[in-house]
Amino acid sequence: MSVRIRLARKGSKKRPFYRIVVADAQAPRDGKFLEIIGTYNPLTDPAQVQIDPERLQLWLEQGAQPTDTVRSLIKRKGLLTRSA
Repeated sequence: MSVRIRLARKGSKKRPFYRIVVADAQAPRDGKFLEIIGTYNPLTDPAQVQIDPERLQLWLEQGAQPTDTVRSLIKRKGLLTRSA
């Protein structure tokens, strides 16, 4: 089972809000996930990103791979401690 850290879209039409979730790579975008580790609101200025650093590090150590978008959000927050 390949595990990914990715965005799951919530919110209404034209008002996106995202959860940063840990999910099986085969699961649908807004489908079943293992854990919510943060949120991302692109509508605020600047965009609001909240990530639980302990849970993020735990999943990275267990081999979860972040998507490109999530990797850029993690770097923006300064939480990337190893090249994931």
